[in-house]
Amino acid sequence: MQIIIYALIVLLLVLLGVAGLQFTYMFYVDWLNRERNKYLRDLERNARDLRTKLEAAQAKIAEQQALLEQYVPEYLVDDDAWSDIIEER
Repeated sequence: MQIIIYALIVLLLVLLGVAGLQFTYMFYVDWLNRERNKYLRDLERNARDLRTKLEAAQAKIAEQQALLEQYVPEYLVDDDAWSDIIEER
């Protein structure tokens, strides 16, 4: 009879350990999920910032291109003209 009680106590402790491991793993997976979500938010914010910088750079390039067209029209030549210049040499 006492062997059965000891066996049940050991079984109880084993099951308690397994439940503890499952809870620990569950908390770990939850923490991992939160960290990945945080990382994803950071990536999205960085992408948004980079997109804003890219749009600003493209606007500046367009503005500089317009200034070049206005003040130095000979600077902007067609690609065909360059091929003619290269062929002449």
